Amino acid sequence: MSGVDYDFAIVGAGMAGASLAAELSPYASVLLLEAEDMPGYHSTGRSAAFWEECYGGPGVVPLTLASGRYLREHGFLRERGALYVGRGEDRATVDDFVETFSCTGVTIERLGRDGLSARAPHLREEWSDAIWEAACADIDVAGLHQHYLKVLKANGANLQCRARVTEAVRKDGVWEIKTEAGGACSAKSLVNAAGAWADGLAQMAGARPIGITPYRRTVVQLRVSPEAPADLPLVLDINGDFYFKSDNGRLWLSPHDEIPTVPCDAAPEEIDVARVIDRFQAVTDWHIEAVEHSWAGLRSFAPDRLPAYGRDAEVDGFIWFAGQGGFGIQTAPAAARLGAQIILGHEADDLTRGIDPAAYDPARFFTFA
Repeated sequence: MSGVDYDFAIVGAGMAGASLAAELSPYASVLLLEAEDMPGYHSTGRSAAFWEECYGGPGVVPLTLASGRYLREHGFLRERGALYVGRGEDRATVDDFVETFSCTGVTIERLGRDGLSARAPHLREEWSDAIWEAACADIDVAGLHQHYLKVLKANGANLQCRARVTEAVRKDGVWEIKTEAGGACSAKSLVNAAGAWADGLAQMAGARPIGITPYRRTVVQLRVSPEAPADLPLVLDINGDFYFKSDNGRLWLSPHDEIPTVPCDAAPEEIDVARVIDRFQAVTDWHIEAVEHSWAGLRSFAPDRLPAYGRDAEVDGFIWFAGQGGFGIQTAPAAARLGAQIILGHEADDLTRGIDPAAYDPARFFTFA
């Protein structure tokens, strides 16, 4: 293998690629390739920035809980709390939610109208049932991303921006990689952390796509009267039709939408903004004074909505680290550590012990004779 430039070339320098590069870089030479002018331009830079134990479902909970310990120890979380809210007709859905998460290790509490209104006083009277999750917290997304970029650089990893991959060919056990800017390099392994572009990169490299689909998620920033209190919890509809939280006196509001799209620089659609404002006005008695800002980001899911971490079952030297949906930020520490352990053949440590890597093996998407 003499003459190979790197052990690993990772495509995508958002949270996924940066965190994995940081975990691999103490043990191997790493190149991190980013198509945009700066890392984290797409999904990472547009996150709603919360750590919430139930988000992503039971299959994601082990990654979330393990990451929570790391995020707290390193000062990246600020406690907020979360309320899943419903009306009388949603009581069965609330019951199902409690049952679903009762044995996962999360800490939740059932509330009635009094407990709900004490925490979210502007909800209209018909919102009578809630689940309280005290551990929910805001994440310093930019700080966490910069933390991983700093670690990987300190360990000698090479970050290259404006380096969109245009060709990846496997020859004699080595990946020959070319980029849009005309650069070329070689690596023993090619790691797919390309987010919404993950299936496209796989096809370029001769691997079968696993069905990762990008979805658009919209967020608007509102100025409301009275001003949104700083201690307002994250409020999520139990049916998934909206969520909102306060931010410096404003409200961040989302229709919790998942609109299938092609990989792109996502932008909000007027109809989605109008839809969520209509829902919000039906749910609360806040007066909307202005829609100050709106944006959209991409969330990329595999068909079973669990991430794909590990070596491709068919193409030698091709590795998946993708399909992290809307939970990629809150699971980043444990996911990156687990991904590196899978790739390097290392044993689990205190951060990842108890997490089953087989649940995230990309081989689950293929049928073999």
